Amino acid sequence: MKVEKITIPAQDDYLLAANLYSPSLHPNKIIAVISSATAVPQRYYKMFALYLVRRGYTVVTYDYRGIGGSRPDTLKVFAARARDWALLDMAGVIEWAAETHTDYTLVHIGHSYGGQTPGLLPNADHIAAMISLSSQSGYWLLQGGMQKAIVAFHAYITLPLLSVIFGYMPWSKIGTAEDLPKNVALEWAGWCRKPGYLLDDESLPLQRYTEFRAPVLAYSFADDNWGTRKAVDAMMNAYPNVTRRHVVPADVGLKKLGHFGFFRPSAKQLWQDAIDWLEEQLDQENVREKRMSLVH
Repeated sequence: MKVEKITIPAQDDYLLAANLYSPSLHPNKIIAVISSATAVPQRYYKMFALYLVRRGYTVVTYDYRGIGGSRPDTLKVFAARARDWALLDMAGVIEWAAETHTDYTLVHIGHSYGGQTPGLLPNADHIAAMISLSSQSGYWLLQGGMQKAIVAFHAYITLPLLSVIFGYMPWSKIGTAEDLPKNVALEWAGWCRKPGYLLDDESLPLQRYTEFRAPVLAYSFADDNWGTRKAVDAMMNAYPNVTRRHVVPADVGLKKLGHFGFFRPSAKQLWQDAIDWLEEQLDQENVREKRMSLVH
């Protein structure tokens, strides 16, 4: 296989750090774009990307502006909002993938934020199918156990206060997540305070969710208190064509999965389950296209 470090222009031409994974032999003519969770760099998805490449997929991973390789020298004066990660960055990567691989079928794999927001995209028609992992409503009352209190504390206190004091959200100083641009943190915190999360933000192009035509497989995990079954249902209800799978770790021979476990190599049996669903959807789409061509 071949792995290339590249840059991809966002919709406003901001350059995003990305990796392009290509199979050396027998590509299946499917390109998968993997979109990250909030404050998670693209390197976290490397093992899953390699798994896909070994099965013939071409894969793109990337960092949103302000994160990982797409971070500027300083975040203190860096203008970016949470919505920009979707409307500018995700949309730009989708457009690049479609334009550079014109004879490929494009699929999208979104983790948390990466699966919450494709319904906002102006170019979602490029996506033939999507898999979302723990893509939940971030409203604090929908979280499980102590996570309710943790999310409420961050949404009402930590994110607004520290972002104003430091000029950015210094998450790396208090945890393991990446730092966030100030206005990303403030907008995200505002969504987490709303019962409908980002779906309550009328300044967003919310009507695009109803226009999202690709089939979606949406996973939730029984031990994920950050993305409870109820929280994932609340977010995925925005999409018109969703298949839901709620996974109990013990049922698939695992001790835990949580919010991040799907992308760890120990969850490979779930990787195959996701790919099987994806390829079934694409096969059905090919059959429909052939039927349409015969009609015309």
